[in-house]
Amino acid sequence: MPDAAQAPERLDRFMARATAAYYARREPFGTGGDFTTAPEITQAFGECLGLWAAVAWEAMGRPDPVVVAELGPGRGTLMDDALRAIAEMAPAFRAALRVHLVEISPRLREAQAARLGPAVAAWHDDIAALPPGPAIVIGNEFLDALPIRQFVRRGCAWMERFVAGGAFEEHPAIDAPPLPEDAEDGAVQEVNEPARAIAAVLGARLATQGGVGLFLDYGPGEGGFGDSLQAMAAHGTADPLGPPGAADITAHVDFAAIAAAARAAGASVQGPLPQGVFLGRLGLFSRAAMLARMDLRGATRHLAAAQRLTAPEHMGRLFKALCICHPGLPPLPGFEEP
Repeated sequence: MPDAAQAPERLDRFMARATAAYYARREPFGTGGDFTTAPEITQAFGECLGLWAAVAWEAMGRPDPVVVAELGPGRGTLMDDALRAIAEMAPAFRAALRVHLVEISPRLREAQAARLGPAVAAWHDDIAALPPGPAIVIGNEFLDALPIRQFVRRGCAWMERFVAGGAFEEHPAIDAPPLPEDAEDGAVQEVNEPARAIAAVLGARLATQGGVGLFLDYGPGEGGFGDSLQAMAAHGTADPLGPPGAADITAHVDFAAIAAAARAAGASVQGPLPQGVFLGRLGLFSRAAMLARMDLRGATRHLAAAQRLTAPEHMGRLFKALCICHPGLPPLPGFEEP
């Protein structure tokens, strides 16, 4: 029997195995890691999202208690910054919220516990394990790491990509979901089944129990064709089909598919809209300017960080913000019509 690592392996299964190995062994975040996420770029990011959650809580009718959950919380930086801003500006919300983290990596759970301490009520392996009740769920650069399947149009048929020996192989698609009929020969269609499943579970929960889910990630606002599989190591590009665990493997998020899954489950959707627009409306520039005045030596760094998160040529356009929520909620901060 050939080893599973050598036999042809469906892309999503290879990606899931590689991602699990990566987060179990490597330190991905910061200048000494492989990439830098928005919370690590500036504290203003987490602070703005924390205050966004406070306004959402008000719109929800101030439920007490309320679950505040983060999916894939990294080193706990975003939640730490959010809780600090909430405690200062919205103490009633801070008293009502209960922090729950969805994280499968034991090593990252340790880092989160070291940073957040007793602020965390519990950790969970899956979003379905969150306790019932009204909830505010945040996922920053979470969906892009979920495993995708890739289908390639060959003549009148769809083939599916497998990985073997560090390269793609194509095999006839057996259990493919419905795929577009207008694809040209050679077109690649990506399908993220776990992301759609999470949107469906979360949408059903929010529609019946109340609350909001905020996702910030990168990808086109509408679905389309194309191969977006990529990997990073040491802040540079790497081979996504290389040895599992050697690099961070991601793919663009199909926000249209996420929104459709949430709506089908009974939730409403606000957005997606460019991250730069969303953060600008939340006052990221004002907060960065305030930090610059408080830290004159680091003023340039604070202002440059805000520019990096919002400028179209950096993270402002490719990254999007999407809100899944209870149908009875009004437009939430950042998603209002201009």
